[in-house]
Amino acid sequence: MPLNQTSHYKPKCDGFIYNPHIVPALQFSMFPIALLLNGVAAWVCLHLQSTTTFVVYLKNLVAADITMTLIIPLIAASNLPHLSHVLSVTSCRYFSTIFYSTQYTCITLLGFISLDRFFKIMAPQNKLFGQNLTFSKVISASVWLILFGGTALPNIILSNKSAANLTKTNTCMKLKGPAGLEFHHGTVIYLNVFFWLVSVVIAVCYICIAHKVMQSFKNSGSNNNQGNQKIRLRVFLVVAVFFLSFAPYHIVRIPYTFQQLNYSSRSDCSYLKGKFAKQLSLWLATTNVCMDPLLYVFLCREFKEKLVSMMKNVSISSKVAPADKAEATVPQSRI
Repeated sequence: MPLNQTSHYKPKCDGFIYNPHIVPALQFSMFPIALLLNGVAAWVCLHLQSTTTFVVYLKNLVAADITMTLIIPLIAASNLPHLSHVLSVTSCRYFSTIFYSTQYTCITLLGFISLDRFFKIMAPQNKLFGQNLTFSKVISASVWLILFGGTALPNIILSNKSAANLTKTNTCMKLKGPAGLEFHHGTVIYLNVFFWLVSVVIAVCYICIAHKVMQSFKNSGSNNNQGNQKIRLRVFLVVAVFFLSFAPYHIVRIPYTFQQLNYSSRSDCSYLKGKFAKQLSLWLATTNVCMDPLLYVFLCREFKEKLVSMMKNVSISSKVAPADKAEATVPQSRI
């Protein structure tokens, strides 16, 4: 039996039936969409010059989204009943920890993107935040290093218990010793607080940007209602997508962590309800990897222009190829 499954797959708890196939099915369904969207985003970014700080952050965000996308089917498979015990253990020790670390890398980079846009509009003369490419590259590298080295790597090292006799356990916590459990608990709380701080930064930055731009329209004497509506829509989309994706997971995460740590004293029903809520909210958070590529088009003019240009080139190439083939076959038909 996999490490993260219970011995009874559909226990009834006051009308609630835990079905371990629901969330993996959602994850498998999302994977091809996420792979396609992020593949296109990566394809565009490979042809995009890092001429602005925004593009630097965007490229790192695309790299993080692709990493998460590639791990999705591995985590989904490890959550299915009756699959390999080795896959479940590997997921607990490596795939899940790297996935969570990368998720917070995405959240952090989204925060820096909002700050980047804020300083470019509110303080355009600020060289450090608004226009310094070296600064943005150092920040991006530091985000990867700090989050992987400070969260994923210690969790991998501290999940050091032997899994040989754990075939019937249903939580990754069983792989951790006392130090690992304490570190896991502290990390969850710290990252949860960190998420809400980043959320405040993003909301404040985009609200200030919208107010500044609309004030500029007003000061110039312009009655561009359509422009104001577009600005409001962009701000609403960015903030709404961020909160709708990540907020439910961070509301559920801490209570579920306490259930994990004290599982032996909790009823099966209480734990399974918390587990299902956590898995479903995590899937919702993961859908952000599908949303990000769509937001790039709204937020980055360089990305949008390069995407349109590359699509036109592909369209032209697809039309030229059949024409060249037809011309090549004409002489042969006359012989």
